[in-house]
Amino acid sequence: MLTLGNIFVLMLLATGAAWVWHNHGLRERALERVKQHCAKLDIELLDGAVALKRIGFVKDANGRRRLARIYNFEFTVTGETRHPGTITQFGAHSAQIELAPYPFEIKTPLPSAEVIELSQWRQDHATKTRH
Repeated sequence: MLTLGNIFVLMLLATGAAWVWHNHGLRERALERVKQHCAKLDIELLDGAVALKRIGFVKDANGRRRLARIYNFEFTVTGETRHPGTITQFGAHSAQIELAPYPFEIKTPLPSAEVIELSQWRQDHATKTRH
């Protein structure tokens, strides 16, 4: 037989389970957003995971304090060193992703430098200006 106390305990357990399920979904959204960001910057997300750092009040873009979840993650550029990063989420919406300073390579090749003799340059330049 169900008593009022048993119903209260069942409702409490159901609320806790729903809260855990909801948080898991938010963590998965944060992970997906971090994966997209890392792919865009051509860096590698390590361990394929984000970890909840804290839940607290953080200022949003409008300067209002809102309840936010802050997740930590680690990434690498060279495969040798780990660099920390954080993602802040207001509910299901990602507010910002912060990455620690990291080394990066310039992908565009630099133009090759040619050594030109000054006398040769003067001769070529003089013939071009006479015409």
